[in-house]
Amino acid sequence: MYQESSKHIPTESYDVVVAGGGTGGVLAALAAARQGASTALVELKGYTGGIAVEGGTALHSYYNLWKAFPGVEMRQVVKGIPQEIVDRLAAAGGTSGHAEMVAGYDYDSVCTAIDTEIYKWVTLQMLEEAGVHLCLNTMLADAIVEDGHVAGAIVESHQGRAALMAKAFVDTTGYGDLCARAGADYVEPNDYPVVNSIGLAGVSVEGLYEFLTSHDALSQAALGWRDGQDEALVRVQGRRAMLPEGFAKGAAEIGMSVVTTTVHDDYFMFIKINYKMDVIPTDRDAASKAEVELRRRQARAVELFREFVPGCERAFITRTSPSMTIRRGRLITCDYDITSEDVLDAVHFDDDIMAYGFHDFAPRLQIKDGGTYGIPYRALRVAGLDNLLAAGMMITSNHDAHMSTRNTVACMGQGQAAGTAAALCALGGLGTRELDYGVLRDALLKAGVVLEN
Repeated sequence: MYQESSKHIPTESYDVVVAGGGTGGVLAALAAARQGASTALVELKGYTGGIAVEGGTALHSYYNLWKAFPGVEMRQVVKGIPQEIVDRLAAAGGTSGHAEMVAGYDYDSVCTAIDTEIYKWVTLQMLEEAGVHLCLNTMLADAIVEDGHVAGAIVESHQGRAALMAKAFVDTTGYGDLCARAGADYVEPNDYPVVNSIGLAGVSVEGLYEFLTSHDALSQAALGWRDGQDEALVRVQGRRAMLPEGFAKGAAEIGMSVVTTTVHDDYFMFIKINYKMDVIPTDRDAASKAEVELRRRQARAVELFREFVPGCERAFITRTSPSMTIRRGRLITCDYDITSEDVLDAVHFDDDIMAYGFHDFAPRLQIKDGGTYGIPYRALRVAGLDNLLAAGMMITSNHDAHMSTRNTVACMGQGQAAGTAAALCALGGLGTRELDYGVLRDALLKAGVVLEN
């Protein structure tokens, strides 16, 4: 062991500091700033968006699963800032819109596909417009904690170390870095594979569709806006086991899901490559080996498309994530742990901060009667700390329940609520447990959030 010498570092002061500029962090920072709180957003990479632009296939899901339940009303259950992002993307030609599923609608009723690069730019513009202080290319290094109160976040960039002092904090890092460094209780389940999704050009969306249908393997399809054309294919998915043996076996060996989304002709925005690590993804050396293995698998994926899928003979990689993405890192202990029964039985709470209606295990697991469940504010409050909230994939211990709450649009809604609550606490001189829910509810409703409780 080596004992580092102490040193003085510069400080900056804000009302709210959000750690992690990913799917939920963008929303948290926007919501906090729009409440009038001076807000800093700390992000390790040079752009925002996180899993939404790196590891997913689409934004799941703004709607309830109405198509799987005849007679159930179609409802958009997530609006607010998440919908504003879609509107901005549409104006920039960066989304399919809420494209209706025409096959596989017992999984989701819509597919909201995005252009990853336009998403990054749109969210950065929105953050700048809101007055958020962006700390990009900046790593969260430590936390300053005094008697259960987070006083500051220590960050490090090429400029050096600094302490960002604030009245309230939100952790949306995915890995739970701020919570862990602040002393919160957590476990690391390691219950998901890690991912590095790729974008492929030199391909044919229609060719992939024909490949799947010719083997009776098509399981999902959605029609929406694509390069100026409405009612075009924007999502296709197939049953791997029904495809030719060489493709099916090769895809299984590299953990490749036979699903993609796109908003451009002749381009697959997401081809998802999975790898199950033997140890937790926070392990530095194991994660480094996983990065190498994922790159090997990406190269093999290109070979499979070239060999088997019509129109993909000249496929090549145009986009990869700068690092592997996770579905869960640390599981943070919060004041309430959402259960699988809460989700499947469409339970709402007296402190709901959003309604949600998508489950990634559908159709095997579906929310009762095409309805929604609520995520309670108490599920975001980090146990043992009085001014720290967690949002996104870090909450919900039950794996089945987590297969809903970890999804992109759930993380976006949680982020908006966490940022709103953090700002109200900071501006009112309150701890997270002292904030009156009625005040939070009013602020969320005013910002366009849908609450069904």
